[in-house]
Amino acid sequence: MTPLAIFEEVIDASGTAARIEAMLPAGVRRRQLSVRTLLAGMCLAQADHRPAHLTRVHRALAGLPENEQRRLGVTADWKHGPHRLTYRQTEYTFALVAGALARDEPGGQPSPALQAVCDGLLEASVPEEFKDAGASLAVDWTDLESFSRPPPARGGDCADPEASWGHRRNNRPGDAGELFFGYYLSAGITMPGETGPAVPELARRMTVCSCRHDPARALVPVLTAMPAAGIPLGDVLADSGYAHRDAGAWAVPLRQAGAQLVQDLHPHDRGPRGTHHGAIISNGNLYCPATPRSLLELGPLARSATPEEAAAHDGKTAELGRYKLGRVTADDVDGYHRVACPAVTGKIRCPLRPSSMTLDRGRPEILQPPEHPQACCAQQTITVPADVLAKTAQKHDYPSKAWRRSYARRTGAERGFATAKDPASNDITRGWCRLMGLTPLMLFTACLLIVRNQRILTAWNTRQEQNARRAAAGLPPKTRKRRRKTLAGLAAGPP
Repeated sequence: MTPLAIFEEVIDASGTAARIEAMLPAGVRRRQLSVRTLLAGMCLAQADHRPAHLTRVHRALAGLPENEQRRLGVTADWKHGPHRLTYRQTEYTFALVAGALARDEPGGQPSPALQAVCDGLLEASVPEEFKDAGASLAVDWTDLESFSRPPPARGGDCADPEASWGHRRNNRPGDAGELFFGYYLSAGITMPGETGPAVPELARRMTVCSCRHDPARALVPVLTAMPAAGIPLGDVLADSGYAHRDAGAWAVPLRQAGAQLVQDLHPHDRGPRGTHHGAIISNGNLYCPATPRSLLELGPLARSATPEEAAAHDGKTAELGRYKLGRVTADDVDGYHRVACPAVTGKIRCPLRPSSMTLDRGRPEILQPPEHPQACCAQQTITVPADVLAKTAQKHDYPSKAWRRSYARRTGAERGFATAKDPASNDITRGWCRLMGLTPLMLFTACLLIVRNQRILTAWNTRQEQNARRAAAGLPPKTRKRRRKTLAGLAAGPP
């Protein structure tokens, strides 16, 4: 299929063009440029590595073959003969669309209609065979600069009043970050399940908000709306920037929507953080009061860790898991559940639980039990309210081997932004879009991600065909070469 046919199929499957047309005012005469053709032209401009300028959209539509121009209305029969679409008509239709989708009072966040349009377009760009296979989402945010200059230091307005100052990180040595003027772009990239087949890393949801708003809070309603649309949420992979938000802003709404969190904990949230009925609250779980402090203070494995260090770290986290109070019931409607002492569940030996002392000595043994046992040591089970572990609880014990392997999928969000920001395809630095306001910028960004999804699907299908041919020839799948050269590798090489 040609790129135009693919984009038309996505637009028609989403149904967004018809919904937007119904929102536009009726003019004295019919507009030559329809919303469907405008969206197709915006995608064509991005597919041709062009910036998000309306002049480029008009040029992409005017460069189509004559029969396609006739079919899409780029060339129409007027009273005095054929008439080709002008730039002024393109600008007029886009202004109508942006005005219909914008908020009445701009506040730096998309309107429900604009968010629904972008959600529909991105969802339609995901093929049916990958909708259920890629239920896990890796989420993150990045910077999206406005073309407007910041407001004057002495006060006053600027060309883009919805934009604001934000902070972004860079890869320059010795520089932790810098300020920029614009918006935060948040996206959710589909990732394979922990034991499921590989899937293409497609952008499934996105949103844009002003830097005066919290990007994590702006993304939550976008994700929690997916189950209502018949799209179940699987694992949500996020870094500590999301996990450090208060529970009501991030973790609780996603759990209520059916998501399972796999996230890195902020250093301020790691380790022991109080007690509940005598049990130690640490890293999203409850642990025995006699748990060694060194185990409770374990952090995530360093990236530069050797295999021996990784094995030692995994051994310590496995030992820590023996001291964890085991869940014996699922959450009720109010989020309450019950947990049992690890000695009751047969994971450790404790004198306060005489039956556990008959277990083999390969299990850890509590040599000095508490002199005044609290409820976690005196009762068979204790009740855990919803607010005790609401912020830090997640799918796997932190920072265990299972958590590390599952969390490694979060790098898909980084790859998603890398492909969207690749200068060889679409360089979305300042000047990429010269239209002011959140609505135009978000519409063009959605079209860019649609084009990016098509590039990912093309590369995926090509790779699957290559693997099929190699399998037919009795060869193993082709693996990627390690491109990075280390100092150790150079030193071990021949002179």
